[in-house]
Amino acid sequence: MKIFISIKRSAMLLATSALFFTACNKLELEPTPAEPAAPVTGTTIAAMLDDPSFSLLKAAVVRVGLASTLADTSLRFTVFAPDDSAIMKSLGVPSIAVAAGYLASLPDASVAGLVSYHIIPQSVKTSSIPQAFPNFGYPTILNPSIGTPDYNPFVRLSNYPSKRGSIVWVNNIPVIAPDIAAANGTVHKIARVLFPPSRYLWNKIDTDTSLSFLKAAILRADSGTVIDPAVLNTNILQSVLSKFGPDLTVFAPTNAAFRAVLYAQSYPLIYQQIYNITYQAAIGAGAPPALAATIATDTATVKAPPTTTALTSTPAFFQNPLFYGALPAQSVKGIVVYHVLGKRAFGVNFPATATSFPTLLNGVVASHPGVSITATFTGPSVTGLTVKGVRNAAANVLINPLPDPLGTSDQNFANGNLHKIDQVLLPQ
Repeated sequence: MKIFISIKRSAMLLATSALFFTACNKLELEPTPAEPAAPVTGTTIAAMLDDPSFSLLKAAVVRVGLASTLADTSLRFTVFAPDDSAIMKSLGVPSIAVAAGYLASLPDASVAGLVSYHIIPQSVKTSSIPQAFPNFGYPTILNPSIGTPDYNPFVRLSNYPSKRGSIVWVNNIPVIAPDIAAANGTVHKIARVLFPPSRYLWNKIDTDTSLSFLKAAILRADSGTVIDPAVLNTNILQSVLSKFGPDLTVFAPTNAAFRAVLYAQSYPLIYQQIYNITYQAAIGAGAPPALAATIATDTATVKAPPTTTALTSTPAFFQNPLFYGALPAQSVKGIVVYHVLGKRAFGVNFPATATSFPTLLNGVVASHPGVSITATFTGPSVTGLTVKGVRNAAANVLINPLPDPLGTSDQNFANGNLHKIDQVLLPQ
């Protein structure tokens, strides 16, 4: 367990540092100011949606009462507009009629939220979108507070336009026809629908059965936190992952990834324990030291693999008192926060050359090299993404073959993004 033990000292500072979690859902840069309201000429955004290729989007806009708003020339908007083909692909349906029927079956509030997440209340042209990491969020007109009392009623969910070279995205969706000028703003035609986040990162980790080891690690990490509950919730990690405000990126190791690293780290300890017990028993039974060593070696060689597998095969490993000394809660916390960036990032936001990014662990170990991340692009899409810690081979993000709000990468939540990976990242 040397890797886990070696980060204990620096990770203990995590227990009293709230600075890790001050990244809020706010703009990193000021957005482009709204254009002057008058004089205006040309076609309004609402009129542009009369194009037959936008029939589904137009119907949704009319249904939720936004047509007159998008026709108002005294206001300025940016609309990321999926056409009928994009909507059909996003819904996985074969025709406009089927897509229209599906949308008609949704409650008005759901359609309103879906449409509103595509609209920014200012005109944003691609020339004003920076290329530097991280991209920053533009608040949309979607107010998520309805039905969720913990949200501030003045909060608006953001979407995240970004640009690398000549390619433009919003979140992880390519913009296929940018900067269509309207009398009251800008329209960007996009390749897929933007699905607004409706849950928190913790909701995903808590309920996804492929992330049950990560959930157990977070709970174990929080168990070692000693903070006055009147000042801050003692379950710091779980609390931060459960609240609106932080804007994070979580690289989430799967259960198989945790089993592999826990087996590798636990095997030497378990082997030695079996060896010692067997050796002492043999000596006690009168065996000479050489014979006792042989018996102990043979026994440990046979028993250590299945014993290690049994102990590390379930998330209950993190609650096993046998490993508390070798794997204290503070060390687990250090491992967990090494998987979290303090900025929201979609796969398309990472560079095609290996680049180091700080993690939350850098909040207490400022000189730490962080993680090295490399994206592989095929056209505008990320088809490969690797994340390398200091002491592990490059972990692979499990890439969705197509944009998928319920998939394994680019999972967009109210307080950040989640990407599943196939290894546990080791900071040293």
